[in-house]
Amino acid sequence: MNFIYGLVPVVEALRAGRRTISKIVIATSVQPSRLNELIQLARGQKVTLERRDRRDLDEFAKGGNHQGVIALLSGSDVGGRKTAGYFDAEELLDNIAGTPFLVLLDCIEDPHNLGAILRTCECAGVDGIFLPEHRSAGLTETVAKISAGAIEYVKVSKVTNLVTLINDLKQRGIYVVGVEGGMETVYTEVDMTVPLALVMGSEGKGVRRLVKEKCDALISIPMLGKINSLNVSVATGVVLFEAQRQRAGKAKTA
Repeated sequence: MNFIYGLVPVVEALRAGRRTISKIVIATSVQPSRLNELIQLARGQKVTLERRDRRDLDEFAKGGNHQGVIALLSGSDVGGRKTAGYFDAEELLDNIAGTPFLVLLDCIEDPHNLGAILRTCECAGVDGIFLPEHRSAGLTETVAKISAGAIEYVKVSKVTNLVTLINDLKQRGIYVVGVEGGMETVYTEVDMTVPLALVMGSEGKGVRRLVKEKCDALISIPMLGKINSLNVSVATGVVLFEAQRQRAGKAKTA
């Protein structure tokens, strides 16, 4: 990813300070009052600001809804984070403080869904998100925009094989739960206060067979309407905040 577009994503990138931004290009038509925080943050970090015609930004963003703001990234990021935004899986797991709370995304190919999931994961306090190398959307400009800046805070790792990762998680004492339609166990019936990794499947096919077979449990969200499934980003939010509800309750009684 060589640039970030959209006012909120760029502001969050400046706040987080994980990426090295070389320049921010702003459309001349953007109202100055909308840019106060962005300009203050950019000047504090000595980031160059440049005004350009909106048509130049349209061409650069290739149809993306840039809102008149594009941040150009330099070749590397600070804080040990690679340009693409991925963390090393082992380092991520080794550095989790407290009870692990993880999400594994099995072949989520729609960048809009991935961006929405990253936003939900950040809001729910997830420690790490894992994607397979193949048949998965990556951390693109579109994902960054849809995540509304969450991409700057969540820790995402790309792994060769989710089955191998699940074996590693189990050795670390992490309970692996797959979310799949039609399962007998309802998502509210599982203890999510333990070290936990939730596995969410693809938009069309759900969790793949080999991945399901490695899960410690399979749970589902009851459907009461005529449509038999939720969008994966919505389903992720439902399950994550049930986990947070349980964890908050346990913390209060501890």
